[in-house]
Amino acid sequence: MASGSRTAVIAALIGNLIIAVFKLVVAMITFSSAMMAEAVHSFADTGNQGLLLFGMRRSARPADEEHPFGYGQEQYFWSFVVANMIFFVGAVVSIYEGIHKLQDPQPIERAWLIYVVLGVSFVIEASAMSFAVREFNRTRPRDIGIYQAVRRSKDTNVVVVLFEDSAALLGLFVAFVGVLLADLTGWMIFDSLASITIGVLLASVAFLLARETKELLIGEAASKKHLKAIREATLSIDQVKILGLVRTMHLAPQKILVTMDVEFIDELDTDGVEDAIDQIEAAIRKVVPAVDTIYIEAERVLTADRVAVRRPNPAQKA
Repeated sequence: MASGSRTAVIAALIGNLIIAVFKLVVAMITFSSAMMAEAVHSFADTGNQGLLLFGMRRSARPADEEHPFGYGQEQYFWSFVVANMIFFVGAVVSIYEGIHKLQDPQPIERAWLIYVVLGVSFVIEASAMSFAVREFNRTRPRDIGIYQAVRRSKDTNVVVVLFEDSAALLGLFVAFVGVLLADLTGWMIFDSLASITIGVLLASVAFLLARETKELLIGEAASKKHLKAIREATLSIDQVKILGLVRTMHLAPQKILVTMDVEFIDELDTDGVEDAIDQIEAAIRKVVPAVDTIYIEAERVLTADRVAVRRPNPAQKA
């Protein structure tokens, strides 16, 4: 999904940049606090997508002596930076703008311009989000919903785009309601409250993104589905007697590190153990292609110390 996520990020960047320029011009003409908050929001999103692309490029570097497992986790770092940018640039500025206009309200001029820009922005944002959802659905498991799939996804780039686009669409609706009420009633407090609401919305999105990327930054395990497949593939090898502790960690969205303790049958010699290890690695990569590095510790597994899984004896089953 790497190419798909990159395309989704580029599409979002282009859309947000166009929208941001229009919003800023209209905000300066109409003196709308909500529109200024939306302009800041779109410029922040544009910069965020630029950071995501930078992180994707950096994470694609090959492994070297200083980083023997590669740089895949760097995109998680930049996604975390984006979460902070959404908070400090988008949320804080929007809330400040709203409070400032509460203290010094200014009437909205040429409100029709705001409605036009909000309508055009909604169409562009909806198109960008539709594209991101299609890219996400290409690899989303069909047995779970989109929300669950987003929570389980290891591709933070697409997750960030989906969160940002969702917040953008909701923010456009809030801005429209705020400007409309201010225009109809003449009470500028509605415009200011819309700006503050947009800021709170962005702060919530920033918190959710930070929480998701934090788990991956500190070393998140593979999904339960993948872990089960890894165990079953290992136990399918005839030479395996007992499977002990299995550890997994995502080094990148499509790069998983696996370590495990395996006790082989007593009859194996050194060459037999090496052959069995090769079979295990091939079996695991067949069912979970994202597995990149596998470390197998051939040792006696103490069931008193580990919750080991003993391979069923075919003779006993018969």
